[in-house]
Amino acid sequence: MSEYHNPVLLNPSIDALVLNPDGFYADATFGGGGHSREILSRLSPKGRLMAFDRDADALAQAPDDPRFILIHNNFRFIHNYTLLHAAGGLDGILADLGVSSHQFDTADRGFSFRFPQAPLDMRMNVQGNKTAADIVNSYTQEELEKIFRLYGELDNARRLAQLIAAARLAAPILTTDDLDHAVAAALPSFAQHKYLAKVYQALRIEVNEEMRALEKFLPGAAASLKPGGRLAVITYHSLEDRMVKNFIRSGNLEGEEEKDVFGHSSAPLKAVNRKPILPDEAEIAGNTRARSAKLRIAERV
Repeated sequence: MSEYHNPVLLNPSIDALVLNPDGFYADATFGGGGHSREILSRLSPKGRLMAFDRDADALAQAPDDPRFILIHNNFRFIHNYTLLHAAGGLDGILADLGVSSHQFDTADRGFSFRFPQAPLDMRMNVQGNKTAADIVNSYTQEELEKIFRLYGELDNARRLAQLIAAARLAAPILTTDDLDHAVAAALPSFAQHKYLAKVYQALRIEVNEEMRALEKFLPGAAASLKPGGRLAVITYHSLEDRMVKNFIRSGNLEGEEEKDVFGHSSAPLKAVNRKPILPDEAEIAGNTRARSAKLRIAERV
């Protein structure tokens, strides 16, 4: 396992994904490369793997393997690159939607409240235009409330947005300490770290447009798979999981199943596992960030 990132649900996801050692696969979220290395270990000399990552830091983790190509771009463009590199389609696609341990543990990336006076950045692609500081200082109170309610699933999202709007009138909110102090009055008397994690999660999702990227990725992934090819997606947020579940079931994000005149579903995928696969107790004990992970697997029809 990589020190850069500890891959979640490694064996269950790759066991379900790599059914053809000679096939062409994609790791849509390279990160520290743990999943990619496991895929490569199961491929023959004829097999190939392309991977995606927005974070330039991840490029240094690329394995030196002639079967492998790492693309510095957002996974929402997977179908474009499939047409470029694998015109015949892919045998399998993996997407682990979590943030890498490296990003959480690097103070100046601003992903975690654990580091005082870290800049409020949170960009997965450091070339991106919008940081978390831009959001907390420029979004309207109503926009902030929506983000914290939808992406953070916080019941007191309105109170939180009010506190941020008031604090930034006195001085810009630029660091993790600035944000933590601004929202201190909204913190519950217990589980304060869990609450702050949700605040930071909501901002990170908005900074990186993670849900919008997933909306583009899912149909692109389905279009990129060969018949019988598999899609394995690891989610960590209820909204992500709902989107993936709905798309697998119906071919759209709303989960509204459409059928042709013969009563056949028009969905491009069918579920391989009806219920999500969860990490076992041993994995959670060794990697607490795996505790909310859910793996869904689907096959191209």
